[in-house]
Amino acid sequence: MQQKNQKVLQLNKEYGNIIRTLRETKLQKTCAKFADEYDLDRGNLNRMENGLTDSRLSNLWKVSEALGVKLSEIIKILETNMGDDFKLIDE
Repeated sequence: MQQKNQKVLQLNKEYGNIIRTLRETKLQKTCAKFADEYDLDRGNLNRMENGLTDSRLSNLWKVSEALGVKLSEIIKILETNMGDDFKLIDE
């Protein structure tokens, strides 16, 4: 098994924090209720929120759709939170 580098671990953790924060503040739903209502796998969503998985683009999009937030907006938040040395989108 290939060891993940620190940047990837940081990215996964920060993405999970963003998703959890949006779910709790915007929708005010538990992880289980959110997953059930939007036909998301509970275990996968939990691993995403805890930064324990590298998610596929389709899963990232599915969660952003359920949150009612464009994936590009989540990426912008992610870039801001990760700092100047991390960019996913060219300006």
